[in-house]
Amino acid sequence: MKKTLVAVAVASIVLVGCGPDKEKAVAEVEKPYTLETDQQKLGYSLGLMLGERLKADVEELDVDALRRAVESVYSGDEPLLKPEEVEATMMAFQQAKMAEQQAEFAKISDGNLKKGQDYLAENAKKEGVVTTESGLQYEELTAGEGDSPKAEDTVKVHYRGSLIDGTDFDSSYSRGEPVSFPLNGVIPGWTEGLQLMKAGGKARLVLPADLAYGPGGMGDAIGPNETLVFEVELLEINPAE
Repeated sequence: MKKTLVAVAVASIVLVGCGPDKEKAVAEVEKPYTLETDQQKLGYSLGLMLGERLKADVEELDVDALRRAVESVYSGDEPLLKPEEVEATMMAFQQAKMAEQQAEFAKISDGNLKKGQDYLAENAKKEGVVTTESGLQYEELTAGEGDSPKAEDTVKVHYRGSLIDGTDFDSSYSRGEPVSFPLNGVIPGWTEGLQLMKAGGKARLVLPADLAYGPGGMGDAIGPNETLVFEVELLEINPAE
């Protein structure tokens, strides 16, 4: 019969304390474990909370070693590891975990970069798409009139931003109001792309990662080295004084 972690822990305690009477101990342990007292419920609740937190960081854990360490603290027994050994063990674990996370991040970053390059190559073939020297891709959807903004100007726009798989990560349309900002205070692809537009115009901008948020990404919404797609409507230009 497969025992739960709680049953395994209890079995270890009972077997150590009962000496030769092991068969009786095993039979008692295999009975369903019940929580009858407040102390049992408290201990079990703390175990669940601790287990959930540990599992988030440690996929595989020697539960028996964990149990023995907790017992040594509550019983006052001499720990099996000195403080400096505990510190060295935890430091080694943290370094290994960090290296694992960095490797996973690099894998995601390289994958996003490759997908973006493939997307840009295909998009460049579409009629009406212009690829600038920087790698920005510009497609006019609605022609505007008048002058184009300069980098020092403030512009008012409506926009929708999405990943190349179509997932929207930001939209002024969904918020119900346009935004204004100095054109030289945003990501490079916007600074360049909006200077190709005229007031009243609408365009589709495809930004390679180095013209967007690069290898760092932006929070949970935009991963590392993501190619971004924006539909931008230039509503108003306010020249710098």
